[in-house]
Amino acid sequence: MTETAVNYTDWIGSTEHREEEICLTPAINLCMTLDDTDAGFAHGAPLPPVWHWLYFLPRAPQSKIGSDGHPERGGFLPPVTLPRRMFAGARMRFLKPLIIGRAANREGTVVNVQEKTGGSGTLVFVTVQYRIEQDGAVCIEEEQDIVYREPGAPVPAPEPQPFPDLPDGAWSQVITPDPVLLFRFSALTFNGHRIHIDRPYATQEEGYPGLVVHGPLTAIQLIDLVRRNSDRPVSGFSFRGRAPLFDLAPYRVVGVPSGDTVELEAQGPDGKTTMTASADLG
Repeated sequence: MTETAVNYTDWIGSTEHREEEICLTPAINLCMTLDDTDAGFAHGAPLPPVWHWLYFLPRAPQSKIGSDGHPERGGFLPPVTLPRRMFAGARMRFLKPLIIGRAANREGTVVNVQEKTGGSGTLVFVTVQYRIEQDGAVCIEEEQDIVYREPGAPVPAPEPQPFPDLPDGAWSQVITPDPVLLFRFSALTFNGHRIHIDRPYATQEEGYPGLVVHGPLTAIQLIDLVRRNSDRPVSGFSFRGRAPLFDLAPYRVVGVPSGDTVELEAQGPDGKTTMTASADLG
């Protein structure tokens, strides 16, 4: 049976509503996870761009968690049976900052479901739009791409090489991932996916050479370069994952400012690009 036999297009138009307070503690905890002891967030302060991923989290009971650590399929998102699920990319606009200490609402809508067949087998792409409001005003508009795929061949470990030379004026940071960093980010985002925290599962069941660095963590580390190096507000951000990172060796995040845009990328220990991103400055 193919994935289309279950007619996942029936989920187009599926909606979800969540409301919660933009609490201070998750923001402070993410600062500590990013090794930023100077941010000094408090109630009434604006939440940095992309940090809304710390809120509106899935709340599946333990009895509804699958063998991979994800919530069981179905509900708001279509019940795609392909085993590997990845947050492949997103596009977002920041119209107003979310304010820490105030309630906010998020509306989600599944806007597209597509099945494709490529060299790696069957893929199902799900596109979800989110709209976050606070105090009656729209603050964030976001479109996320989620990809489901078949099991693949084992992924080889990257062979460390010197990082490429940086362009003039570039910002950069070398990050050394380890199991504690990945565990802390999993806890912050209530993400039980075992590829991030369970080495035997990641290597023996899914064929990775080590624990997998969360795509959202890498995206936050990219946008964090902008937060730490520019005083200008971010009005838009997009990213696309190209290859996984692992907890086996340091990787580097790089930003190159040019006018009202910062082009960003993550580079694996072999120097290859694993994620590209772009931030628009206001």
